[in-house]
Amino acid sequence: MNVLFWIMASTFFVSLLSLIGIITLSMKDRLLEKILSYLVALSAGALMGGAFLHLIPEAAQSIAIYDVCCYVLVGFGFFFMIEKILHWHHCHKHKCTVHTFAYMNLFGDAAHNFIDGLIIAASFITDIHLGIVTTFAIILHEIPQEIGDFGVLIYGGFKKSKALAFNFITALTSILGGIFGYFLASYIEISLLVLLPFAAGGFIYISASDLIPEIKKDDAIKKSLLNFSVFVIGILIMYAVKFVVSG
Repeated sequence: MNVLFWIMASTFFVSLLSLIGIITLSMKDRLLEKILSYLVALSAGALMGGAFLHLIPEAAQSIAIYDVCCYVLVGFGFFFMIEKILHWHHCHKHKCTVHTFAYMNLFGDAAHNFIDGLIIAASFITDIHLGIVTTFAIILHEIPQEIGDFGVLIYGGFKKSKALAFNFITALTSILGGIFGYFLASYIEISLLVLLPFAAGGFIYISASDLIPEIKKDDAIKKSLLNFSVFVIGILIMYAVKFVVSG
């Protein structure tokens, strides 16, 4: 079967996982409000785990650690700049009904999904079986991440239906990443070496600057401990995926 078909089919299936947020549409608002902070905590942990356990170590295998750190800082600074621009554009002299971090999450998720597409393309070009295994591994970490991302959008001010639609649109960038990776196969390793630490910087910024402060707002000891536990679970999920990929 054609390699491009495998890539497009796999990336499209991964994109459909963004619709997993539809299960929350049937939830009552009060129930959804109760679990929102936990979804944000899960997403924060997954982003941190993805950056420190996957993206940075992978890049460090082929790039000097100093250069990797530089790319991470560039990514961190770039996301910081984008957030300030978005904040000024959407909130300058007006009431900001949708928090800036919600838009940032969409931007970061789009970049993440694009990289997923590149990774899927690279694996299928190498070997079909490797491509299938890699796609499965991506699915494992996409499910909790997509639920968390959906929660972040709701928490940021989006309506449920709009959050679902925007989450799906950003998920489609994985297909673009797959196609881009296929036609630029000879350069994909270089592209990944640059994009991985850059995306890691973005993940760290979103998690540390936007999501973690949101879950820190609750002063109740019990809920704070639960939020921290869910945050750690997000990291552990990324840690477990590492073994699936290596296996």
